[in-house]
Amino acid sequence: MYKKTIWTIVTICSILLLAASCFRSKGSDVSSIPKTVSYNFHIRPILSDKCFKCHGPDGNKRAAGLRLDIADSAFAPLKETKGAYALVAGDPENSELYKRIISTDPEYMMPEPESHLGALSEHEINLFKKWIEQGAKYESHWAFASPKKIPLPKIDDKDRAKNEIDYFILSKLEEQGLAQNEEADKERLLKRIALDITGLPPSIEMMDKFVNDKTEFAYEKMIDELLASPQYGEKMAVHWMDVARYADSYGYQDDNIRSQWPWRDWVIHAFNKNLPYDQFLTWQIAGDMLPEANKEQILATGFFRNHKYTEEGGVIPEEYRVEYLVDKTKTFGKGILGITIECAQCHDHKYDPFSQKDYYSFLAFFNNTKEAGFEGDVSASKPAKNPILTISAEERKNILSFINTKDTGNLTVSVMGERDTLRKTFVLNRGVYDQPGEEVKAAAIPAVMKFDTSKFTRNRIGLAQWTVNKSNPLTARVFVNLMWQEFFGRGLVKTSGDFGMQGELPSHPELLDWLAVDFMENGWNVKRLVKQILTSATYRQSAKVSEEQLKKDPENVYLARGPRIRLKAEFIRDLYLSSSGLLVKTIGGPSVKPYQPKGLWEAATSGRGVLAVYRQDHGDDLYRRGLYTFIKLTVPPPGMTMFDASNRDQCEVKRLKTNTPLQALIMMNDPAVLEASRVLAQKLMLDQSAVADKITKAFRLIVCRKPSAKEVSILEKYYNEQLQLFQQKKSDATIILKAGEYPQSNQVDKNKSAALMKAINTIFNMEETITKT
Repeated sequence: MYKKTIWTIVTICSILLLAASCFRSKGSDVSSIPKTVSYNFHIRPILSDKCFKCHGPDGNKRAAGLRLDIADSAFAPLKETKGAYALVAGDPENSELYKRIISTDPEYMMPEPESHLGALSEHEINLFKKWIEQGAKYESHWAFASPKKIPLPKIDDKDRAKNEIDYFILSKLEEQGLAQNEEADKERLLKRIALDITGLPPSIEMMDKFVNDKTEFAYEKMIDELLASPQYGEKMAVHWMDVARYADSYGYQDDNIRSQWPWRDWVIHAFNKNLPYDQFLTWQIAGDMLPEANKEQILATGFFRNHKYTEEGGVIPEEYRVEYLVDKTKTFGKGILGITIECAQCHDHKYDPFSQKDYYSFLAFFNNTKEAGFEGDVSASKPAKNPILTISAEERKNILSFINTKDTGNLTVSVMGERDTLRKTFVLNRGVYDQPGEEVKAAAIPAVMKFDTSKFTRNRIGLAQWTVNKSNPLTARVFVNLMWQEFFGRGLVKTSGDFGMQGELPSHPELLDWLAVDFMENGWNVKRLVKQILTSATYRQSAKVSEEQLKKDPENVYLARGPRIRLKAEFIRDLYLSSSGLLVKTIGGPSVKPYQPKGLWEAATSGRGVLAVYRQDHGDDLYRRGLYTFIKLTVPPPGMTMFDASNRDQCEVKRLKTNTPLQALIMMNDPAVLEASRVLAQKLMLDQSAVADKITKAFRLIVCRKPSAKEVSILEKYYNEQLQLFQQKKSDATIILKAGEYPQSNQVDKNKSAALMKAINTIFNMEETITKT
């Protein structure tokens, strides 16, 4: 028995050693080690994966009293190994950390085999060795250091570059042994920029104009034309609605109506008039506190009032008032600064240098608002929570003309409002509203940038100034990254809501910094930034993917091909409404209630209030853009939810991407899609043209390119098959044509209309239709 036990131990040890040896044999090419090894970009990611479990910021799990995330601890004498140091600058052979990661002794090696973290690869070991030889220099977190605009990198193919962005992208591609795709054809390029700038497909007239424009600046002129259209503001507003958690109800059990839509009209207006981003933020943070603040600036502060509110009897007002402050703090941290500050609500942040005191000092900026934790029910005539901004019809005519409403009465919007006397703020023990601890004063996050009280006042005005100060390392970086994500589907920092130490490193850090500084240097000009990205050769590439590209870079991190992204839920709706001619392009105004399955609202809430029953709209209101679809927090619009729209119950900077059968079922069966197919079919039937020409026109309107002969042949064959079924009474055209409320045309043959409707619905169901390629 004894011999058997010894033999088992020896066998296990041998397997462990063999596994470690095999693991370390991977990636052992020393030539791939960078000239200068960076703590932030090379060493810390390995420490985070392999070492921080036992030697990181979590004091409860720390082993041997050793922290490897801070230099003071890493260079201090080891407590359990006399005379030894984890790190000795310039001397890896005497650094205990290095000796242990190269060891194969199960009793000595790190990470320990029982940790199941896996041994370091030869490449990782070589990184550590060179880093220590170079002095084992720790660096402050990259995102908390001010961005720098370095000179453009040298590249071999200068003729390929269209602007500065391309130098950074091409430099990385050359390192990876990849090359960019050729430029996309004009039809696909136009669809891409039209959807990215306006959220709408281009018209046939626009397609013909662009394809036939052979001048050098045709592409740039088209971008300028699209940027000047009022639909640009609507497209940009969709993302900001997610950040601001905009909805048309208050949430919680009763989930009654609210009237924040005038703030949404302001956001559209701000993007269309190209309000500089620093002002865009300043007005939303502290517009009510600006000197001689006007009603537009006050309206902008509705940004912070979009969170959920309770109307349930029996609640504790202070508990919910604190909940609202927590929501404001999280939204500001995630949406504007790109940090997970909310993790410090109950205790010091485990990974980022944010203490609980920092958190409540930050929360204190919002603690002086006049809003209450509980006000009771709202009514349909005045659906806003105090403090409110009242807007008269005269003010809408003369000052706030961008607000779109037919009503002649006053509008009310929930906005920010500051108390006359300062409310004290305390650190809350474990984040509990009724357990105050140490008193704190308003101050921004010191790890991000010092809140200098000689420059900034301890109120929201000071917070706004700190936020848009050009020395703030996060604000411009985060916004530039979000814009990049809008166009490429992935930010230069993939974790766009987390620029902290557990977030992903930027794929192109120098480009991110260059764009951030350039953005600030050019007056925080959003339209200029959009045009800058869209005119790059990187953006203009074909989206075709080769096997080599897919193997080397499946996520397109290095951008050797153009973006291929499914449209957001709102823009899928916009596409089928626009291409069918149904879209009502009215800008702004109250939200609308299009078709929806019966019984959803009624089954989800208490059954009280204005929104207890879903009352569908009719007429033009059925054909408004997805941006204006009414969002009830407890029951978001089901069709858009299936396409991963935000449910708006909290700040969201990046939507999930799913692919489910329900999405296909919606495109095949949603009354709105079927109605769009019917209406377009009946319009085309009025044309004096052949079936193939009608199909070609529909294809161009929907897919935004000319179909191939084979595609036309397939669709025409399907049309003929369906026509035969209708003519033989095997299918009932009358029933098919009942889709939607838009009036039917009596001037066309029903059977032919129904057959063409089926063919058009097939085009709507093509993957390419709802994909930006």
